[in-house]
Amino acid sequence: MSRSKPITLDALRRYAVARTLFPPTTLQKAIARLGFVQADPIRAPARAQDLTLRHRVKGYRAGDLERRYQRLDVEEDCLVNYGFVPRSLLPLLHPRTARRAWDAATERRAAEVLAFVRARGATHPRDVQEVFDHGRVQSWGATNTLNASTALLDGMHYRGLLRVVRRESGTRVYAAVEHPPVDDDPAARHARARALLMRIVDKYAPLPSASLGYLAQLLQYGAPHLKGETRTLLAELRASLPQTKIDGITWLWTPGEDPASGRWRVDPERARLLAPFDPVVWDRRRFELLWGWAYKFEAYTPAAQRTMGHYALPLLLGDQAVGWGNVALVDKARLEAHLGFADRRWARDPALSCAVDGELSLMAEFLQLDRGAFSRLKRPRK
Repeated sequence: MSRSKPITLDALRRYAVARTLFPPTTLQKAIARLGFVQADPIRAPARAQDLTLRHRVKGYRAGDLERRYQRLDVEEDCLVNYGFVPRSLLPLLHPRTARRAWDAATERRAAEVLAFVRARGATHPRDVQEVFDHGRVQSWGATNTLNASTALLDGMHYRGLLRVVRRESGTRVYAAVEHPPVDDDPAARHARARALLMRIVDKYAPLPSASLGYLAQLLQYGAPHLKGETRTLLAELRASLPQTKIDGITWLWTPGEDPASGRWRVDPERARLLAPFDPVVWDRRRFELLWGWAYKFEAYTPAAQRTMGHYALPLLLGDQAVGWGNVALVDKARLEAHLGFADRRWARDPALSCAVDGELSLMAEFLQLDRGAFSRLKRPRK
């Protein structure tokens, strides 16, 4: 019997990139395979969900997910963050019990709004605001406030009373929904928690053991009602998942996969600009362990303190993370890319330069521009 090759950091890098940057497929299949696509409202030059899907969906164009949402077996919902999940995941997430219960007055307002939405059908937040005067509530920060009806609708969606049926200019349009009851005995709860954790492992593998712990904590956002089961399962998975230790770090991955296998192939000449929340780069701890430098998401960092730029997109060449790019849409007609590099030698690499031009050409096409409508600079813009 032949023995498998030793699992090295190089093998883990190749495995991490190849397994999630799978050959492009349909939009439905890509979301099902990813299990969850994190959403973000910033467009730089497109929303994070679009930047994630463009590498994995044949012929994908910015905004396709929003345009085709109603025809997909997909829902906007919460897992470890807010985003898009296959509808098959909903029985694992609902009925969801929020960690903080509403007071009696909020319960009453929610019941009134739910009756209104049931009678009306698809409902825009402004429709609720025209009928109900809920005032304003404090949002993040000391001086920021939010329309109370909008906050209430968000809370009703989170609790599974409403679903997003579509978006209009980025605003959620809601409809009433009822999630079927689920078996709530201990064995069934354990099975649901395990299925969710394994979905996370499959999405972010290979991952350091500490990262699995962090993701298990974040899962309390999407499944707060399974908090106890998640804690119990964490120790179980850390002991039972396939694993290796490299330089004192325990790495875990999906059962049935061999990170050292030759099946994991990456085109060494292909450059990719990734969303800050792409599964390849989402785990900053893993990123630094695999590539030896720290990637920073600085969209909410004061401009004077930024080192990489407002919305730096990590730059891959094959399975190597070599730098980042801030890409802006200028006059709705041309891309301007400001590049930065983890090692200055990459700035003079002709193969990388050619690969980046190819990637920017594909990004222009993704934004429905002329494929040659781009220019690039070597200094990142703050």
